Amino acid sequence: MGHFLTFAMVAPMASFGTLAVGERRDGGDRPARSAVLGLVGACLGLTREDRAGQSALAEGYGLAVLCHASGRLLTDYHTAQTAPTRRNQKPATRAQELAEAPDELATILSRRDYRMGSWHLGAIWPREDAPRWSLAEVRSALQEPVFTPSLGRKSCPPGLPLAPELVEGDSATAVLLARLENGPESVLRNRFGLFRDQLAERDTRAGTLVVLDAADVAEQGANHAVIRREVRRDEPLSRVRWQFGLREEALLLCAREAGV
Repeated sequence: MGHFLTFAMVAPMASFGTLAVGERRDGGDRPARSAVLGLVGACLGLTREDRAGQSALAEGYGLAVLCHASGRLLTDYHTAQTAPTRRNQKPATRAQELAEAPDELATILSRRDYRMGSWHLGAIWPREDAPRWSLAEVRSALQEPVFTPSLGRKSCPPGLPLAPELVEGDSATAVLLARLENGPESVLRNRFGLFRDQLAERDTRAGTLVVLDAADVAEQGANHAVIRREVRRDEPLSRVRWQFGLREEALLLCAREAGV
């Protein structure tokens, strides 16, 4: 039996960024590893400049995500003002940055993807015997976050509490499937039909999708079938320089339970 911390990532609007070059800012149908760790890091109060803390979070914990509903795609035509970069100047706020060069402002255009009605569950577990934060400490941070948590962009706050729970189980996949069926969010889905339209769009013959590191499948996959593997650039390397490394992710198709 292993120890895990599960939590909800449910929002009326979410945005899970992928590789972005130029004006087209695509969004994924599920949160990247860097996005989920960023959410946890924000709750813990980690800043981007805290290299030691960011490294401890990225290297010290495993992660699995259950994808219950990816949500409907919404593309937003976005305009924003931008100021020229100045050497040795670090404005404290965006308002200050724009106020320092009122005659040099430019407008940038972009198209950004959002997901309407996104429903995912996360599970983390320590990879080390003595991680920097115990699962109980992470749970407390998710209950009382230092920084405001968001699902992707700051304009996408959670629509339901993160509701972290410490659980024991045979694997991360098993505890996620158990939470989907009996967790605190299940009553909203089963009794009140939360995000019913988005869930109805799924193939009823399909199972439940769980994603995790390919290296963790043997221990945490609960013997479910791997339908494919993907290489994603979402392993945090430096939050300051906004650098991310490659990671092999396995997608598991888990048998769908009645009522889920």
